[in-house]
Amino acid sequence: MSTAIDNETPTMMRSSGERRLPWYHLVFTGLIGAAIAAVLLLALDAFSIASMLILGFILHLVMGYLYSLVREGRRWAMDRLMMLIVIGAFALAMFPLVSLLWEVISRGGARVIAASPTPFAFWTTDMSGIIGGADAGGVLHATIGTLLITLWASVISIPIGLFTAIFLVEYADQGWRRVLGKGVTFLVDVMTGIPSIVAGLFGLSLFLAFLPDGQQGVRMGIMGSVALSLLMIPTVVRSSEEMLRLVPMDLREAAYALGVPKWLTIVRVVLRTAVAGLTTGITLAIARVIGETAPLLLTVGMVTSINWSMFDGRMATLPTYINQQYRNGSANCMNDTVTNPVNQEVYACSVTTNIDRAWAAALTLIIIVMVLNIIARLVSHYFSPKISR
Repeated sequence: MSTAIDNETPTMMRSSGERRLPWYHLVFTGLIGAAIAAVLLLALDAFSIASMLILGFILHLVMGYLYSLVREGRRWAMDRLMMLIVIGAFALAMFPLVSLLWEVISRGGARVIAASPTPFAFWTTDMSGIIGGADAGGVLHATIGTLLITLWASVISIPIGLFTAIFLVEYADQGWRRVLGKGVTFLVDVMTGIPSIVAGLFGLSLFLAFLPDGQQGVRMGIMGSVALSLLMIPTVVRSSEEMLRLVPMDLREAAYALGVPKWLTIVRVVLRTAVAGLTTGITLAIARVIGETAPLLLTVGMVTSINWSMFDGRMATLPTYINQQYRNGSANCMNDTVTNPVNQEVYACSVTTNIDRAWAAALTLIIIVMVLNIIARLVSHYFSPKISR
């Protein structure tokens, strides 16, 4: 019997044999494809980096497949081709992100480092007294406003979203609670598609309805927090619901078998097990709203100085700051210097100062989101239950 099996084994293998080539062979075919593409485009007087990359990648697919077909066989050649296509799709998807980050870091970072009067003063000063094309000013007031408004929006949204998700997963299982759960799920899905401008109008009209007729122009930070909370709640609910459903039912049943009440099981077992996913979902919800501009333009307006009160006066935020600076466009420099009317400091006049401040503010916003994500990762790492094997 073993002899028959041994005799059949060689016939199942390729007669020519198969072997995998080192990875750098595909690098060589890629370089050759790029070189051929460059020569062809130069001959046609249509050379550009983008066209060379596109044509070079197409030639790389063809040459890589044919080279692998000759050296490795048809099966591995198809594997190489699919791998190259996947890598190309990944590079195509990453290109907008990388180009955006490069543009923001190069243009915004230059402004932050070369800020006047000292490096990094852009993060420690506000726009008080900055007029014309003064090459000064910063985003301290806008950064504080963004953090305060986002913090209050999180205080409003996280408990509501988390308790709603707990109800949908743990309690909406039968009877009238099941019907109510379906209705809540439908409303959450509808809220997910609400345009941000509609959330801003709701937050504005909600407060204006309780203000006297002579105060219809009042804007406050809490208005922006309420508007942003409408955009945060659906994200918190959906992400928290999915994380809670991933908790194994065996953990709940084990707690019930020990006589632990349901509410304590949810607090000590379910939430503890899902803390990593819950933290990630909440962070995504915060990142979803921290850059919203339309609701804040309607509800909080814009100022040039720091306002710490959420219930008194307008506030500056990074999105509205970026919008204002970009709308100001190129500055009109009548003289080489500009004097600050508040502190009488003299600054150089720059035509591009408004656009430079917009890029630097965008970099600041990206850094804040990155820091929040790092904090969320640390919380997930240190507070999630450790599973030993």
